[in-house]
Amino acid sequence: MEDKSNIGEASKVAIVGLGSMGFGMASSLLRAGFPVAGCDVSEKAVERFSQAGGDGAASPAEAARDASAVVTVVVNAAQTERVLFGPEGAAATLRPGGVIVSCATLAPETARRLANMATERGLAYLDAPISGGARRAAEGGLTILASGSKETFEAARPLLDAMAQKVYELGDEPGTGSAFKIINQLLAGVHIAAASEAMTFAKRLGLDLDMVYEVITKSAGNSWMFEDRMAHVLEGDYSPRSAVDIFTKDLGIVSDISRDTRFPTPIAATALQMFLMTASAGMGGDDDSSVARLYARTAGLKLPGDG
Repeated sequence: MEDKSNIGEASKVAIVGLGSMGFGMASSLLRAGFPVAGCDVSEKAVERFSQAGGDGAASPAEAARDASAVVTVVVNAAQTERVLFGPEGAAATLRPGGVIVSCATLAPETARRLANMATERGLAYLDAPISGGARRAAEGGLTILASGSKETFEAARPLLDAMAQKVYELGDEPGTGSAFKIINQLLAGVHIAAASEAMTFAKRLGLDLDMVYEVITKSAGNSWMFEDRMAHVLEGDYSPRSAVDIFTKDLGIVSDISRDTRFPTPIAATALQMFLMTASAGMGGDDDSSVARLYARTAGLKLPGDG
């Protein structure tokens, strides 16, 4: 393991995944003075990053060559494992003792397995799922729910401070951070589904939706997700800041853990079905507020910007 002092402004950092979250995180690292190499399956994303001052790379291995740390901001467990340990994976070219900061939402046991794979290769692993959305990622204002050894936290601290406003140190074992994130995603998914139901029900009642938004955001029924996502509905803008398919995955993990631990999660299960139906209706790649569109179409209603 490298000392904290070895991951400073002169240390190269690799970012794998330059989507709405990863691009913002990479930009925050650039502003903090780190040399950053980034890669993504989208050539346009890599080109955009290069234009922003980063070093575009063709593969995770190329991005991580001689880097002191790699930050993975991909969609799921399979992608995380592939970009780290696959044929063109970052682990093969990361500096000895380098730090892996894994930011995807994973099942806790998956995080532990990947951490063991990193340890076998002489690398450190920080289980570090993120929360806050694309805007906060661009501002360096994320919340990071992390777990790992004290030494790994010390080494990664300059990177974490550049990307996040709040870093929770949730334990010394990888997997704990992922468990906390799953609780967050359970709530987030349920809140989006409930907000979508409420806003569309208001439409059925003939209420002015702008006034509904104003009243609810100043009342006890408000939630962060209502305030954020229902603004998308009012704008009729379903470009994906966070896609429906993210929650089919994350609430699917909740469902898997629920079954394995024999703990009932009926409200989360209902929310999962709403996201699955929305994805099945062709909106899986759209903003997760599209659950409101599913409600509206089922009820024969028209929301702003939806036909």
